[in-house]
Amino acid sequence: MNVSLSLQARLAIIFAMTTILLILIFSIVYGQRSINQMENEIGHSLSDTAYMMENNLNQYMWSRYGETILLSGLPTIRQPDSADEIEDLLNQLQSTIPSFSWIGFTDQDGTVLAATDSILKGADISARPVYQEALEKPFIGDVHEAVLLADLLPNPTGEAMKFVDISTPIYDYNDQFIGVLATHLSWEWVKEVEAAMLDAVKNRDSIEFFIVSKADNAIILGPDEMIGQTLQLESIDLAQTSQHGWVTETWPDGGDYVTGYMLEDGYNEYPGMEWTILVRQPIEVAFTPIKEMLFFFVIAGIIFVLLFAVLGWFLAGKIASPLKNLATAADRLRFGERVQIPHYKGISELESLSDSLRKLIANLTKTESALEEMEEVAHKDELTGLSNRYALELFLHKYTQAYDRAIIFYIDLDGFKAVNDTLGHLAGDQLLVQVAARLKESVGEEEMIARVGGDEFIVVLHYPIEEMAAKGKRMGETMLSAISEPYWLNGQSASVSCSIGAAFWTESSAVSIEETIKRADDSLYQVKKQGKNHVHFYGA
Repeated sequence: MNVSLSLQARLAIIFAMTTILLILIFSIVYGQRSINQMENEIGHSLSDTAYMMENNLNQYMWSRYGETILLSGLPTIRQPDSADEIEDLLNQLQSTIPSFSWIGFTDQDGTVLAATDSILKGADISARPVYQEALEKPFIGDVHEAVLLADLLPNPTGEAMKFVDISTPIYDYNDQFIGVLATHLSWEWVKEVEAAMLDAVKNRDSIEFFIVSKADNAIILGPDEMIGQTLQLESIDLAQTSQHGWVTETWPDGGDYVTGYMLEDGYNEYPGMEWTILVRQPIEVAFTPIKEMLFFFVIAGIIFVLLFAVLGWFLAGKIASPLKNLATAADRLRFGERVQIPHYKGISELESLSDSLRKLIANLTKTESALEEMEEVAHKDELTGLSNRYALELFLHKYTQAYDRAIIFYIDLDGFKAVNDTLGHLAGDQLLVQVAARLKESVGEEEMIARVGGDEFIVVLHYPIEEMAAKGKRMGETMLSAISEPYWLNGQSASVSCSIGAAFWTESSAVSIEETIKRADDSLYQVKKQGKNHVHFYGA
């Protein structure tokens, strides 16, 4: 069912569809690019936060490591004359930097000679890693729960105390090993760094920080319920290859998170603990700005479509109104009314159209009668009454609009000149009339036979596609036989034969029907060369 729309409606729809198309293109080209940029910005911001966390940890540990190494080089430590003097020095350092929960100085056998607040003084710590690992070089131990100091140090929170060990061997001025300077850093300082980082990102929801131990991928800093859990994540694998970046991944709780990662790998002389720093945020929270941007795109797009549709409606109305008036005037003329075609100015095309219509109607009025009289003459061959070449052209134009196939026969009489020469031109004319009569018997209402030259005829026939070849050949033979029958001319019998060239035309081919006629003419030429008096199909 065909639906007819006004020009105004069509233009409004075109404006709206064009706007939709432009918005789609913009969304695909720029929208996706913006989304990717926002995702990268969000991911990189979490990665940068992990980097800041790592930098803060490194700076702090570098300071404590440097202070321990510096302390180990002081004369009071390298040439220990008085345990009380050493203990005063250790207490001063702890007072200045409270993160040192305990500092002790041992002899070469691991017995504590001096310690902050005299805690563990005289105790043997030779079995502890803080002593054993520092016999030859400085040692930094991973976070662990307090063992010997668990009941000796103040613990206002009641939570299990955790320490990070820093220790270094002590050599006298003769480079002889004389003991170990051992320190325990309270794990509370890490939580202070975490709190400071959380405060820095407090305008961003649901961000969590994690520190993962290298030894077993266990969480050593994070939500209380996750402490000690082992993680197997892509971000950890990437961080442990010294990469710095972000990924979207699924965590053990089943949630999808954007995760920034960074490896804590030391600073200057501090070698680092190779902890993995993770900063995560739920995807639905992290990518909220993207959802808001998409929502904005949709609303803005709808608004633009409506605005352009309304604009198109009004603009189309200004264009369509004169056309409607011209169409109304044309309809009234069609019904025989005498109407003056309106004249428009302002739009050159409308101005030209109205002027042309006015001139056309004026000319049509003057020539209408003459055309009616001349039309029949113009389309007919005067001698045979068949259509002429002009009528054939008009027929072919209409035919190709209504049908998609045809057989073209190009016929030329053999022996026509001999009839003219022996019996006279009047007899020749009679022969042509009789040939035309015989050919008329071969065509139907929607088909055509035309005389296009002295003794040349073109026949256009229409058959079903599956019958074209067989019926075309049969019809060619029928016309050949009919024309070859004797003629009675001025009381005398005469005979002629004919040569027929034929060609098939289908709309689906790349060849026009006019070119098909040329092919039929070429086939006729082949017949003439091969002895005349038969039918030849183009391409056969």
